[in-house]
Amino acid sequence: MTTSGTGDEQPRRRAPAGAAVLREDVTEAIRAAVFAELAAVGYARMSIEGIARRAGVGKTAVYRRWRSKLHLVLDLVSAIAVQGLPAPDTGSLEGDLRLLYEVTSRALRHPVASQVIPDLQAEAARNPEIAEALQKALREGQHGVASGIVRAAVERGEMRESADGDLALDLVSGPLYWRSVVVRAELPKGYLGRLATATAAGLKAL
Repeated sequence: MTTSGTGDEQPRRRAPAGAAVLREDVTEAIRAAVFAELAAVGYARMSIEGIARRAGVGKTAVYRRWRSKLHLVLDLVSAIAVQGLPAPDTGSLEGDLRLLYEVTSRALRHPVASQVIPDLQAEAARNPEIAEALQKALREGQHGVASGIVRAAVERGEMRESADGDLALDLVSGPLYWRSVVVRAELPKGYLGRLATATAAGLKAL
């Protein structure tokens, strides 16, 4: 005799909790809100409430993903480092440098980046955790691509294998960063091409 009821039924599974149910679209909306909030008010005045309001979510949605605004910003900086810049492969040192500078210049001119980067640099002087995250982002991002350009130039015979690696990276990354982020001056027409030519000559002379 067959009986009905719960005896032969499988127990209903409970929905997973925690990170397993975090919606990716909500996470991305929060990340975008953080960039916008940083650009609008800066790190010191940024709040979880403001981020949540801009993202169109509740504060709990933010706190389920990050413990504080510091951890949120550190996560974003680390994510940028992982994404990095595309590695140029034009077949020449000067061509690789020109392409790198064009991509980097566009990124640094972005209205959000132009506000966020200086603000985080200022905050890094007061916060060792942010300073470490920014240094990691630079090493894995810009310096990682610059190292690839230098290695390719050495393999092609355009640079000496004994060239000072640290000095080479400074030559590749320093001038454009100084002009765009520190001085914050407009780049005159043809500047990136001239910079690529001058930097390539300097690297070959090392």
